[in-house]
Amino acid sequence: MKFRFIDHTADVAFEVYGSSLKELIENATLAFYEAFVDLSKLKVDTEKSLEVEADSPDYLLFNWLNELLFMFETDFFAGKEVSVEVKENGILKAKGRIRGGRITPEIVKTEPKAITFHKFKVEQRNGKWVAFVIVDI
Repeated sequence: MKFRFIDHTADVAFEVYGSSLKELIENATLAFYEAFVDLSKLKVDTEKSLEVEADSPDYLLFNWLNELLFMFETDFFAGKEVSVEVKENGILKAKGRIRGGRITPEIVKTEPKAITFHKFKVEQRNGKWVAFVIVDI
């Protein structure tokens, strides 16, 4: 299982899984877009590059998701395919490419407003990575 949505009264919440931090970020990307876009109607004709840095896995994922939100709101972009590399050299760096296309109002399920720190966490459990994310809508 890559991710699962969790019932939340006013926002969108999901738990994401990965065997590595790289896979966790890739799966979080897929969960983010699945939550807000009817991906079956998204035309894949664009590739976007993304790079973020942080001093912890929590902030790395948080920063990554905020960049996805920024592209969603300013470029009207959503993705269906993602590949990420994570490197650590004193600081964590995630660099990736997302293939997708322009979103139109008829394929948007609901609009995200903010990635929140409420209950946000990234942790390792039994050698696997797990994250919990709430997105304000």
